[in-house]
Amino acid sequence: MASQINDSGKNAALNALGALCTHMALYSDVGGTTELTGGSYARKSISFAAASGGSKAVTGSVVFDVPAGGTVLSVGFLTAITGGVQHAIDDVTQETFTSAGTYTVTSATIAIS
Repeated sequence: MASQINDSGKNAALNALGALCTHMALYSDVGGTTELTGGSYARKSISFAAASGGSKAVTGSVVFDVPAGGTVLSVGFLTAITGGVQHAIDDVTQETFTSAGTYTVTSATIAIS
């Protein structure tokens, strides 16, 4: 028998995960295995609002510098500014930069369904 997790349990798990995921990264592939590099690109620190209804949202927008030739296909949630562990990934609409620019994540949520 498998039990279903109610919203209270989901929120508790997400709040713990949010404490671990301190940084966001951009990836050039679907599924988040190849992180962007070059130029002024760097992972960004993030913070989360308290989980509610089985989801946990990043507070505020996150702005990344993207090098010329960079392509963004996914966004990941990680435990460190370098290295660390990726705990969540979200594929996004492809955006390719022919010249250096910025990529802004205006909203991001981790959810348990």
